[in-house]
Formats: sequence, structure tokens, C-alpha cells
Amino acid sequence: MTNYETTYGIAKLAHLLAVLRPAPAGWSEAATELPRLRGELQDLVARAERDAELRARLESDLESALAESGIRPTPRILAEARRRLGS
Repeated sequence: MTNYETTYGIAKLAHLLAVLRPAPAGWSEAATELPRLRGELQDLVARAERDAELRARLESDLESALAESGIRPTPRILAEARRRLGS
């Protein structure tokens, strides 16, 4: 690839990115929150593995147990929690 082709390719890519509409606010918020939520969910599942009472609460009413733990029970979080709990 020549220097001209590289420069042209970069300029073309910059132009294409510039004409894109911004991502919806919800996407940006989710992208910044997701790593924190995954960590909190991982901690909660680890605690549930050591605490039978917590695990029973999670299994009986996952939505409420997540909310009580400070995790907003969105459909995606509920699905991920169920997957991690094996339920």
C-alpha cells in the first residue's frame, strides 16, 4: 500500500465517520455502565455461591433481590444473572 493510498483511506474513513449520526444516548450510557454492572453482578453471584440464603432469595425473586443489591433489573441484566446463576 502506498502513502497516497493510506492517506486517501484515512481521509475517506474520517469523512464517513463525520457524516454518521451520533449514537443514541442510551447506547452511550449502556456502554459506560456495562463494565460496572458486570462487576457488581459478578460480586453478587460470588456471594450467592457462599451464602445459601442469598442464593435462595435470588432464585425466588431475582428482580427484587437485584434491586435490593443496587442493581437495576433490566431484561438484559436479568438474563445475564440467570445465566450466571444457572437458573
